[in-house]
Amino acid sequence: MPPMPEGSVYTRGAKPGDAAAIAALTHEAYSKWIPVIGRPPKPMTADYGAAVRDHLFSLLCTADDRIVALVEMIRAPDHLLVENLAVSPSFQGRGYGKRLMIEAELLALEFRYSEIRLYTNKLFVENIAFYRHLDYRIDAETPFKGGFIVHMSRRIDQPGE
Repeated sequence: MPPMPEGSVYTRGAKPGDAAAIAALTHEAYSKWIPVIGRPPKPMTADYGAAVRDHLFSLLCTADDRIVALVEMIRAPDHLLVENLAVSPSFQGRGYGKRLMIEAELLALEFRYSEIRLYTNKLFVENIAFYRHLDYRIDAETPFKGGFIVHMSRRIDQPGE
């Protein structure tokens, strides 16, 4: 196989040995929200050893296998839940978040789901705008630790564009 062009990335699943790198990336990506909500966001407190065992991951990696973005998903009876989408701040703005959401949609279709769901903090307005741009709708808001969680979903018949 020829070497990957400089700056290119590839997608792979997670292995047990990836848990520490997944946690580090998640901390890096979510730390900007601590001043906004006054505490670490939920993804910063997750047990990624257990998550790698129990959830589905698509990891976006550089040629040297550095994880620069990820989507963590959970299979529910009637939908795929996007539990976490994180992109390293130094790799943001390259379409990697959208690329991973399309990966999630393709996986959902493979599992014969017709819906993807996710949730985010109401104060993470950039995240809500990002998901709205990908045609996710707001379904509900629920109280959580003094704030609100915005529940969003998207019907899928074919992956996003």
